[in-house]
Amino acid sequence: MTGDSLKISKSEVLSSPILTAEQQHKLAPDSVLFRLKDGNKDFTEDNLTVRNNTERVRKASLGQYPKAVILSCLDSRVPVEDVFHSGIGNLFVACVAGNIVNEDILGSMEYGCKVSGAKLIVVMGHGYCGAIKSAISGVQLGNITALLRKIKPAVTAAGRNFNGKKKSSNPDFVQAVCVENVRLTIGLIRSRSSILNDMEKSGEIKIVGAIYDMNTGKVDFLD
Repeated sequence: MTGDSLKISKSEVLSSPILTAEQQHKLAPDSVLFRLKDGNKDFTEDNLTVRNNTERVRKASLGQYPKAVILSCLDSRVPVEDVFHSGIGNLFVACVAGNIVNEDILGSMEYGCKVSGAKLIVVMGHGYCGAIKSAISGVQLGNITALLRKIKPAVTAAGRNFNGKKKSSNPDFVQAVCVENVRLTIGLIRSRSSILNDMEKSGEIKIVGAIYDMNTGKVDFLD
């Protein structure tokens, strides 16, 4: 180690193969979920590997067969692939402020699962979410207003059974809205996409919710 630089020998660099169509086809939704949980455990324990990304880019150029679709927030503090200790070609990642769903996101999910064979959809919110706070506070600004409108139902739903200050300055209420927003988004995916809903009913895919803890790096999956 020199200054802020850390030198790593070639033997320590992981050269893992890209998932093939045959390997992806054999995966079950629950096994993919288990692998994500296991990868997040590596992340929280700082037990990460160094990957040969140049080699993986070359291999992935011929095709992609990711295991899962992750809908996450735009927040720069949530590095999705790292959070699940995953490399190039393993995950489809859609990022939008407030991890909301719209026609474009739904189409992307349908492509990821129906066309490309992903087995799992994860809707992942996170603590201290600026979009959630802005929706609670009723912020209105340009196109942000329309985006926050999609989070408002979660603010209303979370407020029904919440005892305490229903303000963006209250971390507990922000967290409650965050969880409710994930649950409502999952509901919208099922109700607005007959393709994904049918795939889930037949057991081809699973749709789950999760919350990323900004303090610990841990992903808690919702029941």
